[in-house]
Amino acid sequence: MMSSSLIDRARSVMPGGVNSPVRSYRAVGGEPVFIKRANGSKIYDVEDREYIDYVCSWGPMILGHNNKKIAESVKKAVDYGLSFGAPTEKEVIMAELITSMVPGIDMIRMVNSGTEAVMSALRLARAFTEKSKIIKFDGCYHGHCDSMLVKAGSGALTLSHPDSLGVTGEFARNTLIADYNDIESVRRLFAENKGEIAAVILEPVAANMGVVPPRDNFLAGLRALCDENGALLIFDEVITGFRLCPGGAQEYFDVRADIVTFGKIIGGGMPVGAYGGRKEIMELVSPLGGVYQAGTLSGNPIAMAAGIAQLTELKENKDIYLRIDRMAESLEKGFKRMAKELELTLTVNRVGSLLCVFFTKEAVTDFKTAKSSNTKLYAKFFKHMLDNGIHMAPAQFEAMFVSDAHTEEDIEKTLEKAEKSLREMKNGGDFA
Repeated sequence: MMSSSLIDRARSVMPGGVNSPVRSYRAVGGEPVFIKRANGSKIYDVEDREYIDYVCSWGPMILGHNNKKIAESVKKAVDYGLSFGAPTEKEVIMAELITSMVPGIDMIRMVNSGTEAVMSALRLARAFTEKSKIIKFDGCYHGHCDSMLVKAGSGALTLSHPDSLGVTGEFARNTLIADYNDIESVRRLFAENKGEIAAVILEPVAANMGVVPPRDNFLAGLRALCDENGALLIFDEVITGFRLCPGGAQEYFDVRADIVTFGKIIGGGMPVGAYGGRKEIMELVSPLGGVYQAGTLSGNPIAMAAGIAQLTELKENKDIYLRIDRMAESLEKGFKRMAKELELTLTVNRVGSLLCVFFTKEAVTDFKTAKSSNTKLYAKFFKHMLDNGIHMAPAQFEAMFVSDAHTEEDIEKTLEKAEKSLREMKNGGDFA
């Protein structure tokens, strides 16, 4: 079986031949690679070609693919049944693990995806504050729930427009768009919508416009503004949760959120999500309170088994973070060295084991500067790297993820192939 024949079959039965748009390769051109198996730091396509993988299923494979402890835990759980639609001990263990690891979370509710977690967190924030409007940031992604699929209108921060067909103007009007890393843009929105804002939601490290770290005091400034205006601060940690350190961005940056959302990393790659926060907020969730949210597969025993194994490993072996951060730093330094030696317009951003290479000379600090990156150059770089056995995100505005399964040899090979690719691109006149 070949990827080229599979995509033809897929397009006849699935929109674009994919179940998630970024897999279509439209941002980089060409045809998507179909994956058959994975192990450690490597993935293998249907033609058995090997790639060093820096997508890591978009983050959750922090221990590497097909981790033995996680796989064994899942296999044991399968013997007892796939789904019960009833409480299990594993749900309790998972909740105890998360609340013991993440500061500020007294109670947690399991769901089935990051999108569902965000949707539920927003409903909860509106109920708790009895306000309607939400502030989000241009370029931050929070899943495909209607109220988050909006974009800034031209010329005015206070006017937002639907970013997807099927999203009504009513949703857009209650979602206000600020600029990431610009605390004054948030302050203005609070002033212009006094007493109406329920919450501010953001990725504490923006990882869907590439990787963009928060400026010094930006997160602390948001915390203060929310406190001053009776609004909640929501950290969307679908990417950063358990990735930066055991306690996520709250621990890493020493800033507390009121509600935190998590995604696939808490399931070791299984479909899962969660949202949690202070007890007084979470007690509004049904059946204790009037905020309704339910799901037959929430707390699925197989997903919980995988997640317990992963989070236990991260809790008990904190040296993992030192190792993956060190390897990501090696990649960062390697890319920066190449940019200097080859005189290329390259900018590299890194936070912990998350990094991104932008094809721009500007410092990337927000969505506007991220969009200055030459996406055509990234597409060519991506193709070069893929042809040389390095699997990166098929889109400029995504992160590279380093896992504990990556080795020094993997890093050296990646940098070797990157330098080869960039030299070929320069010699071919791509950087002219």
